[in-house]
Amino acid sequence: MSKLKVVAVSANTQRPSRTLALVEEILVRLGAVLPIEVTLIELGQIGPKLAGTVTRSELPQDVQDDLNAIETADFLLVATPVYRASYTGLFKHLFDFVHHEALIDVPVLLAATGGSDRHALIIDHQLRPLFSFFQALTLPVGVYASEADFTNYQVSSTELSERISLAVNRARPYLSHRDVKVADSANLTATS
Repeated sequence: MSKLKVVAVSANTQRPSRTLALVEEILVRLGAVLPIEVTLIELGQIGPKLAGTVTRSELPQDVQDDLNAIETADFLLVATPVYRASYTGLFKHLFDFVHHEALIDVPVLLAATGGSDRHALIIDHQLRPLFSFFQALTLPVGVYASEADFTNYQVSSTELSERISLAVNRARPYLSHRDVKVADSANLTATS
């Protein structure tokens, strides 16, 4: 049985990170229902190599490898903290280097974290248009989390946990054609 090539991009710039914690929790839930092979890209780790770079050819090989992983993914999970009512500039700069036709019809689960629920519309007003430009298939359910949804950088909110399960469950039909066995939806609930 083949594994789904999942690339997760977390726009956290430091650790610990609620954005990274959200990404990791979504990956756990996704891995419970699908055989996945994960590549995790953290902007905090590659950010200094991106800053000041104007063309893709100037990027070091490890960042070019990350871009290649994004461009060849079966499924993308992208998450960003809200910064001044939008995604981070570094997040956008990374995707400025992605080929404009590489993500056509690639399913993308959108996620974001912010200080309060006031920023929840980032998914529909900022992230969805960016991935629509790429003609990616943005999944209907995104996941937004506020500070109150975490305890010690771990998902602790029942509502957020349910939202993650819903997003993963709703993603399954978009992934079933990718030659992988999808597990029963009963496996979606958190084990914690």
